This record gives sequence, structure tokens and C-alpha cells, in this order.
Amino acid sequence: MRLLRTATALAIAGAILALLAACRPTPSPQATTAPGEPPADAAETRAIARDAYVYGVPMLGEYQTMHTFSIDTANPQYKGPFNTILNIARVFTPADTAFVTPNSDTPYSFAGLDLRAEPVVITVPKMEPERYFVFQLMDLYTYNFAYIGSRTTGNNGGQYLIAGPDWQGAVPDGITQVIRSETQLVSLVGRTQLFNPADLDNVKRIQAGYRVQPLSAYRGTPAPPAPAAVDWPAPLSGSEARTSPAFFGQLAFLLQFAPPHPSEVDLRARFARIGIVPGQPLDLAALPPPTLQALKDGMADGQHAIDARRSALGGKMDTLFGTREFLKNDYVARATGTQMGIGANSRDEALYPIYEKDADGAPLDGSKHRYVLRFGKDGLPPVNAFWSLTMYDLPGQLLVANPIDRYLINATMLPQLKKDADGGVTLYLQHDSPGPDKQSNWLPAPNGPFMAAMRYYWPKPALLQGQWTSPQIERVQ
Repeated sequence: MRLLRTATALAIAGAILALLAACRPTPSPQATTAPGEPPADAAETRAIARDAYVYGVPMLGEYQTMHTFSIDTANPQYKGPFNTILNIARVFTPADTAFVTPNSDTPYSFAGLDLRAEPVVITVPKMEPERYFVFQLMDLYTYNFAYIGSRTTGNNGGQYLIAGPDWQGAVPDGITQVIRSETQLVSLVGRTQLFNPADLDNVKRIQAGYRVQPLSAYRGTPAPPAPAAVDWPAPLSGSEARTSPAFFGQLAFLLQFAPPHPSEVDLRARFARIGIVPGQPLDLAALPPPTLQALKDGMADGQHAIDARRSALGGKMDTLFGTREFLKNDYVARATGTQMGIGANSRDEALYPIYEKDADGAPLDGSKHRYVLRFGKDGLPPVNAFWSLTMYDLPGQLLVANPIDRYLINATMLPQLKKDADGGVTLYLQHDSPGPDKQSNWLPAPNGPFMAAMRYYWPKPALLQGQWTSPQIERVQ
């Protein structure tokens, strides 16, 4: 079992943490010359490029998403301009193929925030105490720097002022909390729990109460001068972002929206020595071939460090997402998380274990076998919000069309599920119906390879500390 590769994270035991520490690549040696001087040789250029690549992978990955959702109006996945919110008042079905492993439990809300001119105010309405919701705030570094939601702020509603790193204005009356971002650009992903299909109108009502407003609009005052117009470059393709020195030019572009953290002043000065200067273009055509090769070699070294970390994780990635304080400037972890599943929640908010093999280690295949997943009596997942198990086909990792239009089984369905004789619950994962007496507990599988993704929202300490582990999928003999 490994972790979900989309937006996500998992509980990890202390032994794995120790393994990660042991497997962490040794940081590149610090330069022996002054920060403002150019590198002494190709080897030093390569070492700096390696560090800049690892540092920049999350930023370029986040920019690609932000460009798609908030900048490129011609993109079919465009969600709207900065500082506006788009609510998707439905759950996903097999017809949704824009991205893999879609969540079909919580209708989404999306917003890109541009905090250069002024802060924005996020308004959340009051809602039922039993309904889970969360607004995940991710900066340009991909740190989950803050959460608004059931776990952190409660369900009584409020107004939350999101300010950029340079804002020094007065906080108006009525603001519930001021939240600071290290970067001027922020991504917001909201999730609102849907109890059942009949509950959709209630979710729409709640989503209608979500608002994202510039501070001036919230106060009813004139807007400040607009920030300087930006010529947003097209994001690099996946292959370019791993092999082309143009990577460093795009990183320089993005750094203008991210003032250096005090712990990174010297690091940023090192980057400047190979031409990575915030907001300034990098003229690759003017570089001699040995320097270009050193930049490419540094990128390869950085990718090797990311691949090594990923291999050491064994598919688990709950240690890769969180705040700067949680990650402790572990740039390799941050880059690895980006490549495994950018936008995943911090582990305190949600865990996402995924099943790809049965208890015997064999791949799951609905054309060959039938399977069960059993929770024993008093053995349901320990969560404060809810749990969910969703079926996906392979290799597509998309929802599975089936005759009963059921793509998942979750905690809200428990009253309709048939209990075992001892009070436990058995779920049937198979292509054909298990029969009328078991169909309430049937999660239809494709007639071929599949995977099943568990989601634990707002996990309790027993999950976070590894005292409760997910049951295995058993093959029916």
C-alpha cells in the first residue's frame, strides 16, 4: 500500500522517519567565494544549480497550476481571475477526466490570490457542526501555511484577512483572524462535505456564502493603485522543467513574488551567482557551453536527490507537506512532494493511503478476483470528520462507471451498510454484484486492474501516531 499521488498525505511510523533522515542526500557544499562573486568553476556552478533546481521544483509546479486556473483564460481548466472564487457544486463522476484520482466526497472551491496590491478577505458562513469543510491555503513555495476549516477555526463562520509579506495596513473591524503569507501569490482549495446526493442543495447554499474580496471591496473604500502589469510566461512542459536550463529563468521570474525568508538570504545570494536574480531574465544564449552543461548536470543531480528520497519513502508521503516549520527547510522533501502529488493536505488535515495490492502482495484485478475489506467491531477509522474509500481504474486512475453509479463508500453511508454478525462491516470490491443481500456494501470494480484510495479527514491521534492501521484488502478464495 502506498500513498495517493494527487492532492494528498499519510501517517508514517517513527522507523520510517529515521530511515528518511538516514537517506537524506548530503546538502551541496557551501561556496568558498563571496556570495556576490560568480562561481569559481563548472563544478561550483553545477553544485549551485543542483540546489536551485531542488528549491525551484515546487515553485514551478505551483506556477503551472496557478497559470492554468487563474491566468490562462483559454485553458479549459481556467477557474477565474485572481481574487475571485469558483465553486463547483457537484461531485465528480467517470465523465471527469481532467485530472487523476478525483475526490467525489467534497465539492470543490478554487481561488488564486494576488496579494501585491492589498490583502483579500475570505468570508465563510456558519454551517452545521457535523459538516466538515476546509480551505487549504498554499503559498508559492507549496507550504500549506494556513487552514480555515472545521479542524482549525470551527464551523461558526468568520472573515479571514489574508495578507502578503509586505502589507502594513490597519486591520478593519469584524476580521476574525489575520493570516500572513510569505509569498504574494497564493492558491486556495476549498472542500465542503456532501452527505448524500439529496444534500447537494445544502452544499450549494453554503458555497454561495463563500466570498473572496480585496480588502478595499470588503471595506467599501477606493481600491489602491493596481500592481504593475505582469507578462506571465507560459509554464515549462514536464520534460522541459526537468532538463532545460530555462528552468532557472522561470525560477528567477517567480522569485520576485517571494521575498527571501531570513533563513534563506545566503541561499538566494548563491542562486544569484549563476544568474538567478528575482524578476530579471536569464540570458541563456550568452552562456558558454560548459556553463550550460553545468546547469543541466546540476538539474540531473537535483532530480537524482528527489528520486532517491521518493524511493526511500516507499510510496508514503505524509512527511512531505506542511508548513515551513514542519518541513524545516527540507527542500528535497518539498520537491519530492510536488512530484508525487502537488497540493496534498498536511497530515493533520487528511491522510490518503491507497491500495494497489491485496494482502498477499498481488496487484488488484477485478477481472480475476473478488475482494473484501473488513472493519472489525469497533474498528472503524478513527477520524473526527469522515472516512471514504473510492474506486479507480488502472492505469487511468479515474472513477469507474458501473450499473449502480456508486464510486465510493464513506462514513455517511454507514446507516445503509449491512453489518456483520459481530457488528463489523465488510465491503465487497468486485466487478459483478455480490448478490442482493450484500449489494448495499458493494463497491463496484472495473473488469481489470484497479486501485482503491482511502481518505481520512481530520484524523485522530490514533491514526496520526500509527496506533491504528488500515485493514488490508483480502482476496476471496
